[in-house]
Amino acid sequence: MADASDSAPQDAGPSSPPEAGAGRTARQYARRLFWPGGLSSRLLILTLLFVVLAGLLILPAALAGYEQQWLQDRVSAAELASLAVDASPNQVVSDKLSSQLLNGAGVVSVAVQSDGVRRLLLAAPRLQRTPYLVDLRGGPSATPLFAPFQTLFSGRDQMVRVVARPRFREGDFVEIVASDGRLKQELVRYLVRVSAVTAFISLLAGIPIYLLLNALFVRPMQRITRAMERFRADPDDPSARVQLSGRRDELGRAEAELDRMQADLRAALNSRARLAALGEAVAKINHDLRNMLTSAQIASERLAQSGDPKVAQALPRLERALDRAVKLATDVLAYGKSQEAAPAPAPTPLAAALEAAAEDAGLSEGGVALEAAIDPSETVRADPDQLHRILVNLLRNAREAAASNAEREGHGRIQVTLERRENLSVVRIADDGPGVPERVQARLFQPFAGSGRPGGAGLGLAIARELAQGHGGDLALVKSSPEGAVFELRLPVDEGRQALVP
Repeated sequence: MADASDSAPQDAGPSSPPEAGAGRTARQYARRLFWPGGLSSRLLILTLLFVVLAGLLILPAALAGYEQQWLQDRVSAAELASLAVDASPNQVVSDKLSSQLLNGAGVVSVAVQSDGVRRLLLAAPRLQRTPYLVDLRGGPSATPLFAPFQTLFSGRDQMVRVVARPRFREGDFVEIVASDGRLKQELVRYLVRVSAVTAFISLLAGIPIYLLLNALFVRPMQRITRAMERFRADPDDPSARVQLSGRRDELGRAEAELDRMQADLRAALNSRARLAALGEAVAKINHDLRNMLTSAQIASERLAQSGDPKVAQALPRLERALDRAVKLATDVLAYGKSQEAAPAPAPTPLAAALEAAAEDAGLSEGGVALEAAIDPSETVRADPDQLHRILVNLLRNAREAAASNAEREGHGRIQVTLERRENLSVVRIADDGPGVPERVQARLFQPFAGSGRPGGAGLGLAIARELAQGHGGDLALVKSSPEGAVFELRLPVDEGRQALVP
């Protein structure tokens, strides 16, 4: 029972009422409706919002100007009507004429102040409500931007008291009181007209802005996005390459960088494909090769029983070569799987390692000879088998470069020296060949790309450098000229210390 009760809350968590799921779906649909995921749609919505907002910012000033002009017209009409009072005998008019003048001006009272004395010239019966003030003289109490909204939301049957400077008579100010009902109607009509004009202008301005921004920014981004999607689906598809527009802004640089990235990725994918093919091929022949090498080892054991002194002298080299051939097949298989065994560094005599590597690399006194002025007691810290592979690759490449000179008829020399630089053992290998071509130097250590001769696989230097870096060192081409090339193999002296390559 305890297990059942404990599991009940967990089971209730994922399950939710259908109403909750429906509400969540409705909210998501509404969010997508008003804020879609497409950049073009979002740009359209934002353009419309900002253009409409810019139009709305004009409305308060337009309404304030219209109301001020309307009130100023009422003041002017009332001021002209008040002149009839001054022209009448004793400056008194009848109630009937007063009512006619007030109705014609559209006001309920007119007052004038002159020399500090305020005179009520025309007046209707006493007002039931206190009017609100609009001062058109530009004084501290004037609020032109908020006055239209005060009028629109002031309620029904409100009165407005307007104070302005006189235009047709002498005095300090003219003051009128009028009903704001007609003003509200005029303001509403004007608001509708201005809103319609603002919407029309916003539409005329928003469409070109949207089309321009869409052409300048959205479409290039869509083109880049489609190129990335096509490249992800099929990197070998020629149409997946982004079309460069030649722009010099950030979008143009993004297109150029994407084009370079696609080229680099294609090269890397082709390299990995060739590595995978190499691994598959080596895996197929590895079994047969081991059988052949096993047969060769059995034959070498039988030769050891022959008693011939020359055979006994050459047999150890044959056995070492067979052992290395077996290990090399295994290592090449591992390299084809992008894996390399971790080195086991140990003090290794360099002179002996060079002698064994020179023999496997095909160096001889009658052809390309090795000149190594290295004391037999000098050692470097490296994995003996991996050091042998590095040196064989370097010496073989150097022999082929030296022998490629037709004038020497297959003769040449390779010089090997050892230097100590701080915490590094630097093995310099110099040949007298024609040097490394400039077109090859940039990709010299890339698998399948660094071969400078026809038929070369381009794996030797890539493997050698990977093995050197696995020791914490490096392999670099430090000189190349028509007189020859110089490679430096840098190995750290201290175990586990990483070497800095200048």
